[in-house]
Amino acid sequence: MLKPEVDSLVPGQTFDRRGFVKTALGSAFAAAALPVMAQQAIKTDFAGLSAGEVTIPSGGFSMPAYRAQPEGKKNLPVVLVVSEIFGVHEYIADVCRRFAKLGYLAIAPELFARQGDPQSFGSIQELQREVVNKVPDAQVMGDLDAAAAWAGANGGDLSRLAVTGFCWGGRMAWLYAAHSKRLKAAVAWYGQLVGEPTPLKPTNPLDLAGQLKAPVLGLYGGKDTGITHEHVEKMKAALAAAANANARGSRFIVYPESGHAFHADYRPSYREADAKDGWQKCLDWLRQHGVA
Repeated sequence: MLKPEVDSLVPGQTFDRRGFVKTALGSAFAAAALPVMAQQAIKTDFAGLSAGEVTIPSGGFSMPAYRAQPEGKKNLPVVLVVSEIFGVHEYIADVCRRFAKLGYLAIAPELFARQGDPQSFGSIQELQREVVNKVPDAQVMGDLDAAAAWAGANGGDLSRLAVTGFCWGGRMAWLYAAHSKRLKAAVAWYGQLVGEPTPLKPTNPLDLAGQLKAPVLGLYGGKDTGITHEHVEKMKAALAAAANANARGSRFIVYPESGHAFHADYRPSYREADAKDGWQKCLDWLRQHGVA
């Protein structure tokens, strides 16, 4: 397992407001995610790709994002990649490169940037308290719109727009499918489906089942103790009862032996067979709905 190390300071390093060294998006794993299962983490190379950090204007804010796309290509299908609570760290950047290797322009905006640097917090509890729980859903929807607009101006074809997200990002994938009229398809990996409304999170996917503007593929673990079988069944029932064709066209795949975060190849929760099958199902879903 890879453990955090303390590096000597070098010229050009910058610091966040808490005094932590800031690194470029996607260049390291988030501190709260450590220790990392380095031997099993997938490493996708940069050959043939334009990949790295970009800055996107969004509501008067300069939002950092990681993007990967085939070098020199235009009119590319676009996939928005929405991170877990750990932000756009090495795993999310690698997912973007995996999509880019298949011909996509993949872009992962750092949706926590206004509230803080998610990679600098040492524990999940601190990260959730200080950053994640302060992020309004409405802000995220606007930032995803801005990321899509940037992609459309930088080689992407917005008539072929998709979103996928993991954990926290899985919930956002559902919400964005109810928000964006441009979207063709969404894939939500073990995203929260139900919950008590709050001022920052006034609705949840269950509340929006009848408002989907694109069909969603939900990939979930049967042993997930946070997102239970009951939650999945409630969502399935809401989708089936909706008059909306996109709701009725949405699907769930539940992997009986997997728990939460089964696609996260850098974590002990990773289940290789289900992760690979889910990835292929994700690609098939995008192709089926005219994104690829």
